[in-house]
Amino acid sequence: MLFRPTTEADLDRVIACTVDEPISWIPADRYLAELAEGMYRPQWTWIAEDGERVVARALWWGQSGSEHPIALDCLYVDASVPDRAAVAAELLAAGLREFGEQGARRLPLYNLTLPNGWRADVAASAALAWRREAALAAGLTDQVERLRFEWTPDLGVPASRGRLIFADASDEEFLEVFRRIAEGSLDAETRKNLATKGAEATARHEMDFYLGCLGEREWWRIAYTPEGAVAGLAIPSATPYNVNVGYLGVVPELRGHGHVDDILAEITRIHAENGAELITATTDTTNAPMAAAFERAGYRNTEIRMLFSAPSD
Repeated sequence: MLFRPTTEADLDRVIACTVDEPISWIPADRYLAELAEGMYRPQWTWIAEDGERVVARALWWGQSGSEHPIALDCLYVDASVPDRAAVAAELLAAGLREFGEQGARRLPLYNLTLPNGWRADVAASAALAWRREAALAAGLTDQVERLRFEWTPDLGVPASRGRLIFADASDEEFLEVFRRIAEGSLDAETRKNLATKGAEATARHEMDFYLGCLGEREWWRIAYTPEGAVAGLAIPSATPYNVNVGYLGVVPELRGHGHVDDILAEITRIHAENGAELITATTDTTNAPMAAAFERAGYRNTEIRMLFSAPSD
């Protein structure tokens, strides 16, 4: 079996692959549209060939200006393959190895979407099982399950109790608040980075990530108490698809006082006033306080996301 990146000549065979399992996948029309924008690319699209037949396909995605892919969006192996996990693992390993050799500082994660209640859904559980086995075998051994939430205008902007004052600030001030918020965070990615990189590098990584997103820097706010003490920060952000609740947090000494609700309300208000028809948000299933805050604000839990990534150095 041959594992390789595609060329333009492979396009018809690439878009002919169809996933019929209850799990996220990329249909032909979306692939073609985003291929034209450089978010999918032939060299980021890998296939496994058995003779002349494509038996597996991996679609890695990046932003239009990305040098390297950011995430694996879709993993397909034909149902006729006896060991789908083994073939998928070889395909992923081959692609990840080449991305690393090409200079990617961080290997792309694997992001897949499942329906709520997937554990009780036999078909969804089976669709995840072989993909999880493949991801782990290919070295994407850090696994996080996340809840996806959505806000739409019919839900109304959550009310703020007016206990915080929001203001713009310099990058240096935001960096310091990022550092303070990381302490005691329940977010799996932040905790992993703290353990491997330390507080300063974690803060810089998170801030640089949001500076690189499509949201406007002018949306960012630091939250202050009426007495002038820093309470937290609000980072409304965006992807190529929609605006989102990028990052929010409360400094350790002020947690437990409901400030998260006011910060989430501020992010929602900024997006709503800019005409947003949809705001998305995610949080780890283990971060119960954040999930509860989204629910109090009226956000709807719409699906589950499973993320697999390589361990941090």
